Amino acid sequence: MFDIITFGSATRDTFLKLKQDNYNLVVDNKFSTGKGFCFSSGSKIEIENMVVSTGGGGTNTAATFAKQGFKVAYVGKIGKDKRGEALIEELKKLGIDTRFIKKDKDRATAYSVIFASSGRGTILVYRGACHFLTQKEIPFKKLKSQWFYLAPLKERLVKSFGPLVEFAKKNNIKVMANLGNPQINLKKRDLKPILAKIDILNLNQEESSLLTGVPFHKEKKLFKKLDDMIKGIAIMTKGEKGVIVSDGKYLWSASSSFVKIADFTGAGDAFGSGFLSGFIKTNDISFAIQLGIANAVSCIQKIGAKNGLLKGFKKKELSKIKVKKHRL
Repeated sequence: MFDIITFGSATRDTFLKLKQDNYNLVVDNKFSTGKGFCFSSGSKIEIENMVVSTGGGGTNTAATFAKQGFKVAYVGKIGKDKRGEALIEELKKLGIDTRFIKKDKDRATAYSVIFASSGRGTILVYRGACHFLTQKEIPFKKLKSQWFYLAPLKERLVKSFGPLVEFAKKNNIKVMANLGNPQINLKKRDLKPILAKIDILNLNQEESSLLTGVPFHKEKKLFKKLDDMIKGIAIMTKGEKGVIVSDGKYLWSASSSFVKIADFTGAGDAFGSGFLSGFIKTNDISFAIQLGIANAVSCIQKIGAKNGLLKGFKKKELSKIKVKKHRL
């Protein structure tokens, strides 16, 4: 019996720290963020540093759970390649059970190249094998756990979203889910009964707005809709501005700490898995928020989605994160 089983992506990541004088930031509304990297065409671009690590929502969250002392397994898919072998080796070193990982003979292990600059980087993504795990490849009968953590699911994995939640409910397994756009964009008649069975729903501001149709700055109206959709706990992360959480009766809110940021990659996974770790340990939403924020803040101070994750926690440090609670 596992404490937690995670589902989602598994990637091999290469972080390239760019030298400031080897690129320009171009301001242009053609870019979704309003800014873009510009390199000289046909030339060699020197980098300042390179870090190779693993990533992906399924393995990032599993890493937090393992570091917090839980018995955890990851269900996912990799390619039959060196990247996949390295990924499994790293997961095993972290104490994560890898018995449920499938190997794809046709697709390579997912891969990302991150151009890092002042914490926020541009990511080149090859989706790879992890997004093509089919429902038939999930060993449902062997999945004995207290909790499922569903990271954002894409491609064929989206088809397993409903069956995984349904299986969990039939087998008294609790579910925390961090939805991606492909899940949110499912037909309402299909999504509604799935959401009703989720114990903890974790979304960022954009995802919350997309799911509810309410602008994220209208928080009371937005949470009214979220609370109507699920019977459990609803979370909306607000990036550097912190988080707000509802259980249908009360709202909890907290701000994030200001630290020197090395890399934002994996921050959302770090918060979600930190929150669930804290909630399982204490059944206290305030403590769960504190551990989630502390884990995310620790994560972004190092390059790579797993390198800065907390191992255990110090109550004295967590108490510095102030959580406010008030009735809805």
